[in-house]
Amino acid sequence: MRVFRSLESVPPGAQGCAVSIGNFDGVHEGHRQLFQRNLEICAALGLVPSVLTFDPHPTHVVAPRRAPKLLTTIDERIALIGQQGIQQVFVLPFDRTFSQLSPEQFIRRVVVERIRAKAVLVGENFRFGAKQAGETTLLRKLGEQHGFHVEIVPSYIVRGRVASSTAVRELVTVGDVSKACRLLGRSYALDGQVVSGFGIGSRQTVPTLNLETAAEVLPARGVYITRTHDLDRTARQWPSITNIGTRPTFDGGAQTIETFLLAKLDGDSPTHIRVDLLRRVRDERKFESPEALKGQILRDVGRAQTYFRRIGK
Repeated sequence: MRVFRSLESVPPGAQGCAVSIGNFDGVHEGHRQLFQRNLEICAALGLVPSVLTFDPHPTHVVAPRRAPKLLTTIDERIALIGQQGIQQVFVLPFDRTFSQLSPEQFIRRVVVERIRAKAVLVGENFRFGAKQAGETTLLRKLGEQHGFHVEIVPSYIVRGRVASSTAVRELVTVGDVSKACRLLGRSYALDGQVVSGFGIGSRQTVPTLNLETAAEVLPARGVYITRTHDLDRTARQWPSITNIGTRPTFDGGAQTIETFLLAKLDGDSPTHIRVDLLRRVRDERKFESPEALKGQILRDVGRAQTYFRRIGK
């Protein structure tokens, strides 16, 4: 997959493409439906399946106080898009000057003159240009004017709920990671470095891996059934259970993410991990003693083991 991080880096005379335009934060099931339709059009017309996205998120420039926390970094987004079969990603650096382009200027300068799109595919809520003045009706008119095909892909519904980045953020934030998984088409995950903890778990409860992550969207405090991956040795993964919280039994303060592996650690302890959040077990709460907390952890482990046996079948 080719990635162009500025319009100036797009080579002249490039093959015509079908381009899907959007922020695509999280790359959820709705985005995948859009990309699938892109691939179908490209196969029929001999075009290159492409995506145009923005960095940073436009709201961070035009209304920073309303800017959403992001589910994915730009590099994570590019990787997820590539997994869908997209062959080109145009990453448009979004700044104040670019935000002032009218809808007509955006289409002419970017879509027609630089990208040379022969087809444009967007979601039904797509807006473009300064102050989001452009919408799908105008896009169709501009397509007729400039000679490119326009297709509006309807929203994708999962069990009665529209798949959207906003919906995924809301579900993760309240801890409903199971429903978030359905909208994403995969588990919501946190990744980062394993750091030293306070040593309490290894001495008084159970030993854990302490994750330090740069993720902007964190689940509600509580205990989750998870799967942990060693990102340095991709063959290694373990069923696990993870506590996100402040360790109230030990009068903790800062939030921590502590993962207990349910399978034997084969070899050295991992230093860079990804934790897939599969199901919420319970709220975090304060116990009267470390022994009481350890007993609850072992009950949580039992629930997690039952979960993994069921999905294994």
